[in-house]
Amino acid sequence: MTAFALSVYVFKVEQNATSVALVVLAAFLPIVLLGPIAGVLADRYDRRLLMMLGDGLSSIGLFVILVAYLNQSLTLTIIVVGVSFSSLWSALLDPAYKASISEILTDEDYAKASGLVQLAGASKYLLSPMIAGFLLTIVDLDFILIVDIATLIITIVAVFIVKRQLNTSKKEIVHQHFLKDFKDGLVTLIAHKGVVLLVILLSVVTFFIGFVQTLYTPMILSISTEKVLGIVESISAIGLLVGSLYIGIKNYGNHFLKMMIIGIVFMGIFILFLGTSTNLWAIGIWGFLLFATLPFINTGAEVLIRKNIPNEQQGRIWGLIGLISQMGYLVAYIVSGILADYIFTPMLTQDGLLAASVGKIIGVGESRGIGFMFIISGTFIIISGIGLARNRAVKKLEVQSVSQVI
Repeated sequence: MTAFALSVYVFKVEQNATSVALVVLAAFLPIVLLGPIAGVLADRYDRRLLMMLGDGLSSIGLFVILVAYLNQSLTLTIIVVGVSFSSLWSALLDPAYKASISEILTDEDYAKASGLVQLAGASKYLLSPMIAGFLLTIVDLDFILIVDIATLIITIVAVFIVKRQLNTSKKEIVHQHFLKDFKDGLVTLIAHKGVVLLVILLSVVTFFIGFVQTLYTPMILSISTEKVLGIVESISAIGLLVGSLYIGIKNYGNHFLKMMIIGIVFMGIFILFLGTSTNLWAIGIWGFLLFATLPFINTGAEVLIRKNIPNEQQGRIWGLIGLISQMGYLVAYIVSGILADYIFTPMLTQDGLLAASVGKIIGVGESRGIGFMFIISGTFIIISGIGLARNRAVKKLEVQSVSQVI
C-alpha cells in the first residue's frame, strides 16, 4: 500500500516518470548492493533474528516520511532518503528468508515451498493496490503510512513465534574474517558455471522487466485515475496468486528448466501485448497473464540453484545471486524514467518522430511512448528465453540436480 501510495503521490506532484523511477531506485539499490553482506550474515547468525531486525529498523525510514508529511514539508528528497533508509535494513530479509527455506525443508519440498512462498508474496499485490487506490480518494498518505508501520509490528511477532517453534540447530559461529566468508561464497558460485550463466541471463530478463515495474504506474495514470490504477494492479496480481497456487499443488518432477524457459517466453509475449493497448480491460488481462508467469520463472530458477549449492553456503550465495540477477532491475530503474520522459514519449506525441509509423499501429499520446518501450522489452525477453533454452551449461543444472536426488 505504501509503495502504491508513494508512487501516486510522487507522480501527481512531480508529473514525470523520472521521479517515480527515482523512488523505485531508492527502494531497490540498498537491497541489491548490500545483498552479499546480508547473505554472509545469514550464514553466520540466526536467520529469523535478522528478519526481525530488518523489519523493525526499516520502519524508521517510513516514520521520517510520515513526520515530514504531517509537517507539510514532504519533498522528493525526503521521500528518497526515507525509502533508502528503510530499504537499507530490509536488505537483511531476503537472503535470510531464502536460506531458511533450505534449512528447514527437504529437496523434494523446494518446489511446493517456492510456490507457497510466492503465494504469500502475491497477497501484498492482490488487494493492496485496490485498497490503497480507494483509500487515497477518502484519506491522505499519512493514514497509509501509519497502517504500514503498524503491520511491521505484526510481522515481527509472527517471525518471533516461528523462531521459537522451529527445531533448527544453533549455529556455531566460525571465527573467520568476514571478507573470507564473502570470498568463499564467490568461489563456490564461480565453480558452478551453469548457475552463473543462469543468473546472468536472468539479469538480462530483469532489465526489461524493470521497465514494466517502473513505468506501469505512469502509463495508467496518464490515461486514468489512481482508483482505476489500483483495480488494474489488483487484477494483474491475481495472476500471481493463480500461478503460485498452481505450482504449490502441482508436481513437476524434475522439469524445472523447461518450466522456467516457457514462463520467460510467455512473459515476453504478454509484455509485448501489454504495450499495444490503451484499453484498461485489455491492460488488466495482459497484466494478469504477465503476473501468472512469474511464479513459474522464479520457482524454476530457485529449485535449480538450491539443488546445486550446499546449504551451509546458501545465505551468501543468495546474496551474490541477488546482486548479479537484480543488476538488470537496477539499470532499468536508473534509465527507464529518462528514456520514457525524454525519448520515447516525445517520439509518439501527435507530431512526434514515430507518429506516422509506429504511432499508426499503437496510437499516439502520453502513454504510447511507454507502450512502445514495453513492446521492445517483451521482444528482447522472448529472445532471452530462447537463448537460455539453447545454453548447454544451464541444461546441465537439471541433470546434476536429478543425479543428486537419485
